[in-house]
Order: sequence, then C-alpha cells, then structure tokens
Amino acid sequence: MATPDFIRTIRASAGHQLLWLPGVSAVVFDDEGRVLLGKRADNHQWTVISGIPDPGEQPAVCAVREVYEETGVECVPERVVLIKAGREVTYPNGDQCQFMDITFRCRAVGGEARVNDDESVEVGWFAVDALPTMKERQIFRIKQALSDEPTWFEPMTSD
Repeated sequence: MATPDFIRTIRASAGHQLLWLPGVSAVVFDDEGRVLLGKRADNHQWTVISGIPDPGEQPAVCAVREVYEETGVECVPERVVLIKAGREVTYPNGDQCQFMDITFRCRAVGGEARVNDDESVEVGWFAVDALPTMKERQIFRIKQALSDEPTWFEPMTSD
C-alpha cells in the first residue's frame, strides 16, 4: 500500500511510533454476484480493496476512489457492513500503525477489472464459493457484505 503524503509528513516528526489511522475497505460485487479482489504487491495476499482516506475525505468517497485507482472498476457504496479496529502492524521499516476500518458493500457500475496502479499484482472477479486463499479477516468482510445483518461491530465487554 502506498503511503499517503500526509502520513509521510506525520512520520517525519513522529518517527516509527504507533499511529492510529482511518481505513476503508470495499467489498465490491458485480451483477453476477462475484466479488472483486486484488493480490497485493507488498505481501502477495488476496484481499478486498482497501485504503486510507485523505484528510477531510468522506469514507464512502474514499472507498469509491480506492476501488477505481487500484482496479479500474467504478462502483457505488450501498451500505456499511463492518466497523472494526485492526491489530497493530509493524512494517519492515519499523513504522507502526493500527487502523480503524470501515467496510462498505459496493456494487460495480462500470469499468474493467485490471491492475490499475502499483499496489496490486493481480485483480479479478471471484465467485464467492471459489475464493482464492485469503486471511480470515478478509473472508469475514465478504460474509458480512453478503449477510442481511445490520452493521457488525465488536460488542462491548464489561470489566
């Protein structure tokens, strides 16, 4: 994932310390019910399309932008399906971050799926019963987007 300029600016003074960042994910379905996935260039794992909103950018606008930038597919967000804090991540350069992810179910409305930037090495449509090997958190996003349940969030625990 390319690091946005505003995060580079923060890193110049914050160093490698943990940054709490917004993130969005888009589970995009076509008219055949297939889901759009990208194979990331950095770790070669299949994932739903995701990214970081620019300062002031609305999450749904970011989801649409990221899908187009990474895959060439035009989409419209239909609903929020999941809100979840991710785990802390330490990158090879020592930078630490943790993302608050908002996942949208989206519908493709145009464009052709293709590798459209340097963040993916492959992009494609997959039947939901024939997904490539993926981490469970990616599969969970797809399942939530397919369900009619309300937006999923981590339940509160009492101490």
